[in-house]
Amino acid sequence: MSDSVRLDKWLWAARFFKTRALAKKAIEGGKVHYDGARVKTSKTVELGALIRVPQGWDIYEVEVTSLSDQRRGAPEARKLYAETDESVQRRAKETEARRLTNEAMQHPLKRPDKKQRRDIQRFQRQRSD
Repeated sequence: MSDSVRLDKWLWAARFFKTRALAKKAIEGGKVHYDGARVKTSKTVELGALIRVPQGWDIYEVEVTSLSDQRRGAPEARKLYAETDESVQRRAKETEARRLTNEAMQHPLKRPDKKQRRDIQRFQRQRSD
């Protein structure tokens, strides 16, 4: 455990990003927020800081509980931060909304055949006129 750790190194050690280069790219792109503000890659992480990190469809809001500049196993990396209650609830709600949206969409069982494709093209031409 170190006394001071760069933000990109901490995000990599906490397993939010696979490489430091990806962590750096996300920080420089303004995706990662440290205490509600955009920061530089070299920002020193402090205990108790709130960090917003995008992960796929979700956005994690975590509080720094420990510092490390070494990447270890996932159970140890999980001890570096604590996710806020609001973040957990928001992610659960968004996940449920995505699930319901996907269920509501009707996917075709097969690709349209030649006649159906012609009907679709005819319909699209009629709409554009």
